[in-house]
Amino acid sequence: MPVTKLLERNASMYGDDTALVEINPAKLEKNRVTWKEYELIQSTDEAPYRREITWKVFDEKANRFANLLISRGIKKNDKVGILLMNCLEWLPIYFGILKTGALAVPLNFRYDTEEIEYCVKLADCDVLVFGPEFIGRIEPIADRLAKRRLLYYVGNSCPSFADDYNEDTSNCSSIAPEIELTDDDYGAIYFSSGTTGFPKAILHKHRSLMHAAMTEQNHHGQTKDDVFLCIPPLYHTGAKMHWMGSLLVGGKAVILKGTKPEYILDAVSREHCTIVWLLVPWAQDILVALESGALKLEDYELDQWRLMHIGAQPVPASLIQRWKKIFPHHLYDTNYGLSESIGPGCVHLGVENINKVGAIGVAGYGWEVKVADENGNEVPDGEVGELLIKGPGVMECYYHNKKATEECLKDGWLYSGDMAKVDEDGFIWLVDRKKDVIISGGENIYPVQIESFLMKNNKIKDVAVIGIGDSRLGEISAAIIELKKGQIATEDEINEFCLELPRYKRPRKIIFADVPRNATGKIEKPKLREMYGAENLVAKENNS
Repeated sequence: MPVTKLLERNASMYGDDTALVEINPAKLEKNRVTWKEYELIQSTDEAPYRREITWKVFDEKANRFANLLISRGIKKNDKVGILLMNCLEWLPIYFGILKTGALAVPLNFRYDTEEIEYCVKLADCDVLVFGPEFIGRIEPIADRLAKRRLLYYVGNSCPSFADDYNEDTSNCSSIAPEIELTDDDYGAIYFSSGTTGFPKAILHKHRSLMHAAMTEQNHHGQTKDDVFLCIPPLYHTGAKMHWMGSLLVGGKAVILKGTKPEYILDAVSREHCTIVWLLVPWAQDILVALESGALKLEDYELDQWRLMHIGAQPVPASLIQRWKKIFPHHLYDTNYGLSESIGPGCVHLGVENINKVGAIGVAGYGWEVKVADENGNEVPDGEVGELLIKGPGVMECYYHNKKATEECLKDGWLYSGDMAKVDEDGFIWLVDRKKDVIISGGENIYPVQIESFLMKNNKIKDVAVIGIGDSRLGEISAAIIELKKGQIATEDEINEFCLELPRYKRPRKIIFADVPRNATGKIEKPKLREMYGAENLVAKENNS
């Protein structure tokens, strides 16, 4: 059953219940209004702090956009790009696209002009929907894009090179278009992270979307009474597919536009959120704020918060140990997934397995996994191999990229590119990305293992380990370390801390600097390699 049917069911059964809330706490800061003065704020169209829609309005907005697209010639299997920051319009636009039988094509809001044009063309988009934050990036290419595509603008003061989404949808019917959809119809194109050049387009059927909703609800037991706090970007499969657990049960979700610890705790408190999905840096920031006394638990209403889960990157066990000291009643889960496997949940820890923190877990609901050698044969427990995935959420292909598809999909298995091992209890432990393995003097070094060890140091906020060229060993490991605010550490101090590691795993270079992460929380290692490759590192040291 396509997920559009879930939205229509919710509109029928829970029409007057709140479906989505958008909170923009920066509006409060700008106007110097505190959280407790919230009830006194008069929202305006120009600067709303909080907006919400019911399930009935959500469905109507999706129908209006679907009917607008159909009136402009959009039909089944056409493609519609979405380039929006998180906002209340995002999901109704997404579902409006699906209701036409067209494919939704979400774009990363960090793309520059060149990347936007590349992805729009690669996915064969017939329409591009964009918001005010992107006018400057779209305008230079607007003439080229508009030659064969519609441009729709979501926001106030529509630019001259686009059509006005708000004005045009207001004149469309709110009745669902009569387009028959099945699980075998194509539903969406997502893009890879683009860590090895321009991103690849990932094609999914409606079956993938529905399975993501079922997997999420099965793992985290959402009920109608749960309230999900959505912070990560909706263009990414992670945030959206976690939200689909709420869609499945008709539960409320809160879209928070901001990641500061006070924003997150305020939103949980005010909106009575019960489930929050965090990225590692945000969880770290919350812990630091609470441990330092900058924020106080007693200032918030948090007893209803039952589940904190993390995905998109390896999770240091020390972080969860610290978290449980402050929030002992919280259930915890970690989720592993790829855009190629429709996001999170093909592997998950499980809330009952907190004793295995550090592992990514076991096969998720409806999924099969194995750790295999280069020929696809399972390796013995404890040995490192590549993580392979099979299930109803695996992509159809890389769109317009047959070679990459053949390298990634073999005999029904998705080759993840992640190196892992299985312990004696059947739990999978992520070792590293296949392409990130450092080979130093013939030894394989897995950066994630070193990063996890260094995160035990109480002075360290974040760390990334990369390989840099070395004339004798081929590569050596370098640790880029971001310290917590107010903390001081020396290279000798870190080296002494690392004496517990086997000699070959100890970082050969220590660099104190910020650790860049992308919008989904993944360390931007290509950027670090460019900054701290052997030649650049020598130049930096000579200039210091």
